[in-house]
Amino acid sequence: MKKFLMAAAAGTLTGIIVTTQVAAPLLAQESRPSNVYEQLDLFGDIFERIRSQYVEDVDESELIKAAINGMLTSLDPHSSYMSPDDAADMRVQTRGEFGGLGIEVTQEEGFVKVVSPIDGTPADNAGIEAGDFITHVDGESVLGLTLDEAVDLMRGPVGSEILITVVREGEAEPFDVSIIRDTIKLTAVRARTEQNAIVLRVTTFNDQTSKNLKSGLEEQAEAAGGLENVDGIVLDLRNNPGGLLTQAIKVSDAFLDKGEIVSTRGRNPEEGERFNATPGDLTGGKPIVVLINGGSASASEIVAGALQDHHRAIVVGTKSFGKGSVQTVMPLRGDGAMRLTTARYYTPSGRSIQALGVSPDIVVTQPRRAPETEESEEQTPRARFEADLRGRLDNDSLSEDEVRQIEEERARAEAAAKLREEDYQLAYAIDILKGFTTLSGAPLQK
Repeated sequence: MKKFLMAAAAGTLTGIIVTTQVAAPLLAQESRPSNVYEQLDLFGDIFERIRSQYVEDVDESELIKAAINGMLTSLDPHSSYMSPDDAADMRVQTRGEFGGLGIEVTQEEGFVKVVSPIDGTPADNAGIEAGDFITHVDGESVLGLTLDEAVDLMRGPVGSEILITVVREGEAEPFDVSIIRDTIKLTAVRARTEQNAIVLRVTTFNDQTSKNLKSGLEEQAEAAGGLENVDGIVLDLRNNPGGLLTQAIKVSDAFLDKGEIVSTRGRNPEEGERFNATPGDLTGGKPIVVLINGGSASASEIVAGALQDHHRAIVVGTKSFGKGSVQTVMPLRGDGAMRLTTARYYTPSGRSIQALGVSPDIVVTQPRRAPETEESEEQTPRARFEADLRGRLDNDSLSEDEVRQIEEERARAEAAAKLREEDYQLAYAIDILKGFTTLSGAPLQK
């Protein structure tokens, strides 16, 4: 409005300014294509000189693919060109079975960084951890290679051996890890019951994830005699590198009755999307604890962020990876494909986790287990109790049922202590659910 009033007073001078403001973008639009064409001509000149004057013969198609991939990888670490073979591999991976080491990787400071190892895979069994840097593959440095080139080095026939050099925080020197390649069969969700809590371990977000989550939850609830006999749910997203956005939405929706799950915003505001929950909570409102760590990325962070923002779950663990962008896979001629970052995603509260990650409500680190030795086991004396003494008095104040109940409670306490040693974060999550049950006034054991 101020500009309009000033225009009315300024007369001819304003008319000159307006003309200039309109003409400038037009001139820019005219000059921009000419600059682009000049750059394309420059690309053509360079391509022709390489093709005709390089010291060795070059494969022209490979040269063009390298140029395309270089253009895409210059944008961000997640945009890239996929050859027909790579595109076919990606389609297989989303179905849940493929060959390889079993790690999700990205690139940082020129080296390959492990986002997370996948449960039960050769890399996981070999001790590869989230945050590890891979500097060499079979003695060959990956520095200076694109991520796709480094990944190609790690590929090979099932059953073959690969030696990778790892740099790990807290370790003074790099060390080598030998891994035997294998067929990776992903079980999207593993469900089990621990101390009256249903644990849903989600390892990836592929086509099977939401279906497996529902069936696993139903099986464990049925085994417990119904959800009313369960303290709550632990949704374990640790070392889950992500996957399909659609599956992240479905998993979040499984625990939410209403509200936004996630929104995506691209370059053009009108292309933004919002995804909302539909009525129905598979758990009937049972308390939920979500476990995350530095290997939880992308789709995992969407789920954790949605449940956290809606106060539907307590998030426990350590800060997640921080991948807050959406990639669209676009088919190209010749059966190849282009993976292009097209949007950022935002949690229901409107926060972007790009490069920041999801911060847990309760920070709980997983202590490294010290290797046990035979010597240390021999030095641990066995505790002696009154019940071990010969000629002790019997306890005649308890019935057989009461004695049995005490023994069962003791067994549960010992199982909890063992779990705390094996997986401290999971034990902590289960303790939180027990606290909810205590506060609600319901008995801990049914």
